[in-house]
Amino acid sequence: MGKFEQEAKDLLAAIGGKENVTAVTHCATRMRFVLGDDKKANVKTIEAIPAVKGTFTNAGQFQVIIGNDVPIFYNDFTAVSGIEGVSKEAAKSAAKSNQNPVQRVMTTLAENLYTYYSSPYRWGINPWFP
Repeated sequence: MGKFEQEAKDLLAAIGGKENVTAVTHCATRMRFVLGDDKKANVKTIEAIPAVKGTFTNAGQFQVIIGNDVPIFYNDFTAVSGIEGVSKEAAKSAAKSNQNPVQRVMTTLAENLYTYYSSPYRWGINPWFP
């Protein structure tokens, strides 16, 4: 296995095991988990893992900061856990189930308004002053 095999096993145990992971993906520096039950994740144990720099929850995703080695860590994690990773969009979609109704409405509004109002600026048109 890889460089982070033991840390990946420790993280899997600390987030509540394979059964608690609905989806997993990563970005440039963080592992992004959609967990079935956030309360099963033991934050103190996770933050004690040498490869982990910190944790936080955002938009229904439990995120573990790894740093620039996250692609290597991610590959080791998926190999150790047997969990197949998903795309960022699939994880984002799965994370909506962890949001309360107000957060879901705000997320939907933000996504749609950003798309609507950012496009005219790209074209050099100001939508506020026709």
